[in-house]
Amino acid sequence: MLIQSQLEQFLQSLQPHYLEIINESAGHGGYFEGKESHFKVTLVSDVFAGLRLVQRHQKVYAAVADVLNPKKIHALAIHAYTPEEWTGERPDSPLCAHAAKNS
Repeated sequence: MLIQSQLEQFLQSLQPHYLEIINESAGHGGYFEGKESHFKVTLVSDVFAGLRLVQRHQKVYAAVADVLNPKKIHALAIHAYTPEEWTGERPDSPLCAHAAKNS
């Protein structure tokens, strides 16, 4: 099973109103077709109500612990919102310093 599919499956435990998982691996150094190493997760859930940002991230990390290790995922950007906070937008990821440069 693809890592992105596993992330989606595991994150269902947080009962998302909205879930978006973007494979950003192509924007990083060492990319090859099919690589799954860098992901951005945007998750909107009632389970985040009353939690600080670090606690929200801890919930996400706990949910995806089975695939969150350096041999599988190098980076996981998390944007965690309650339904009341969600505006339909999330920040763009920064450019990777090790991404292939276009000449």
